[in-house]
Amino acid sequence: MKWMSRATVNILLTVATLYTLLPLTWLLFASTKSLSDLYSTPGFAFADFNLIANIRAVSAENGGIFFRWYLNSVLYAGVGAAVSSFITIMCGYAFDKYQWLGKEKMFGLVLLGVLVPTTATALPLYLLASKVGVVNTFWAVFIPVLVHPFGVYLARVLSSGYVPGEVLEAARSDGAGEIRTFTRVALPMLMPAFVTIFLFQFTAIWNNFFLPLVMLNDQKLYPLSLGLFTWEKQGNAFPEFHSLVITGSLLSVVPLLVVFMSLQRFWKAGMTAGSVK
Repeated sequence: MKWMSRATVNILLTVATLYTLLPLTWLLFASTKSLSDLYSTPGFAFADFNLIANIRAVSAENGGIFFRWYLNSVLYAGVGAAVSSFITIMCGYAFDKYQWLGKEKMFGLVLLGVLVPTTATALPLYLLASKVGVVNTFWAVFIPVLVHPFGVYLARVLSSGYVPGEVLEAARSDGAGEIRTFTRVALPMLMPAFVTIFLFQFTAIWNNFFLPLVMLNDQKLYPLSLGLFTWEKQGNAFPEFHSLVITGSLLSVVPLLVVFMSLQRFWKAGMTAGSVK
């Protein structure tokens, strides 16, 4: 009964997709409502369309600090993910293509880093940042996100699937040094891998909350996740902040959708690397 198995899989995938999209759907409906409609109408129903007014309210709150948080998140996540992905690709390429004493033991330490939750490292990172004197600065959040142990593991796997050793030997035979071999030969082949790791890291940094909470006191340095959290706390005393948080949350999803939609073909290629020999 092959068709029954296929139908069962399709039904399960459809249910999982709908369940995943449920919070985003509610957010879309809720962001179009006024504060009174938010509590007096069904969650998955439109009321008076107030999305533009809600966006204006978000923009006007505290001198437009929301878009300062937006810019901060773009810098933390965009620049941080790009630099982190490049470092990660170099590390994974080195682990895959070179041999040195203790390589596998060192790679084991990298895998150990994958098992450590980021919340467990936040306080030690704060103590280190305090010693260096970068607490409550841009660098206190930016530098830690450059380290991505899972990305190193993934880069090694993707390097073995994308970059044939014969091609590197041919480049070396033509007189190319190791740096030129990597930048001119291996790196173009690893671009799907780079994009795959970039998407993972971009999403992780964009949603990063605990590290900025520990490191930052200046609201002008907050990312969106922390800024919206401060608004949500104020909502206990001032209910109008609930509407601001909902609209701000909807706006914060837009960059993730844009990045994934624009880079999805590279991401799909990266996820299937090495599956066919």
